[in-house]
Amino acid sequence: MTNQITRRSLLSGGAGALAGMAALPALTASKASADDTAGSTDGTYATAPLRSDTVNFGVVQSRVHPVDASNTKQTLKKNLDHMLWLIDRAQYYGGHKDFLAFHEFPLTGWDRWTRSEILSFAPELPGEETEAIGAKAREHNCYISFGTYAQYKDWPRHIMSVAVVIGPDGEIVSQQWKARNIHGVFVGFELFTTSVYEVLERYVEMYGWDAVIPVARTSVGNICISPCKMEPELYRAMSIKGAEIIIRTSTGGYNHLDMRNVCQSNKVYGALSNNAVSPGNKSFFETAGGGGSVIIGPDGKILTEVEGHHEELINYRIPMAAFREQHRIPDFHSELYAHVLEGYKSRYAPGAFLDYLPEGLDEAYQQFKEKARW
Repeated sequence: MTNQITRRSLLSGGAGALAGMAALPALTASKASADDTAGSTDGTYATAPLRSDTVNFGVVQSRVHPVDASNTKQTLKKNLDHMLWLIDRAQYYGGHKDFLAFHEFPLTGWDRWTRSEILSFAPELPGEETEAIGAKAREHNCYISFGTYAQYKDWPRHIMSVAVVIGPDGEIVSQQWKARNIHGVFVGFELFTTSVYEVLERYVEMYGWDAVIPVARTSVGNICISPCKMEPELYRAMSIKGAEIIIRTSTGGYNHLDMRNVCQSNKVYGALSNNAVSPGNKSFFETAGGGGSVIIGPDGKILTEVEGHHEELINYRIPMAAFREQHRIPDFHSELYAHVLEGYKSRYAPGAFLDYLPEGLDEAYQQFKEKARW
């Protein structure tokens, strides 16, 4: 599989890649090739012009209520309306926010649903929900990001976990798929959402290698978003490609130390957006691991954080122009480690969901248990 992907990646501009980009034009924010974004000889990287020297960056810690699978339309609409209300409130005081970052699942929440249940309510991108959020982005002249379950016509019966960035014009700027699912954390079940890793070969054929680790080059900075924890290699790769602000979305938990290390070792700004306490949540304790949203500086120090579990907004004015003038991609000694990485085999091979899609969490557990390489 590796040789095949490498060969196809060399065929830049091939029919398969162009067809994929046409089907999903906002998957990445830049059509630059991987060489353009990571081939710097002086440590600089591709950017878009800034709208202002300073970026007022906000993180919204909001409640999470799982969609009722027996009443999907009404409960999804209720979550959307609350999210729109929070956007208005976030812009109501504390000065205008250039960027508002929501957590992993403000629209749908999370529950132990089956694939068929999630397919009954997972938004299409673009769709009614992104249009409503886009209208708020236009009204307030800001960027808005959030995570969501999503489905695409090009990927029938697949369910993706996607970070969406909507621009001040109301349009989707970037759709950043979850890079990989975590394994061995949940007792007796595994996630069955489709990440890039679970369909890597087809994903690269459709969208190209640059889309595997996308960077949204916006007028407020280069933005990367992921819910992945404890994988510093992923965030190193984002930083090599020019990430300036890395957003970590979360639902039900977080790790400040992990995120602070990402920011310190790569000298980038970071934000961790988690859910708030959620009264009336029918499936979990209302605390549900909520609270602790934070904004972190390039030195790994906390700049501002939510002190509690309730719904809250935090914001910090990032001196982006001054930061960008001095910032360079990470300086590390890749040649020391390349031979180790080349011989390493992860526990699970990529492509687990190319041929078979488990219907539920328990079935996914059995599938990965049988596919484990060590």
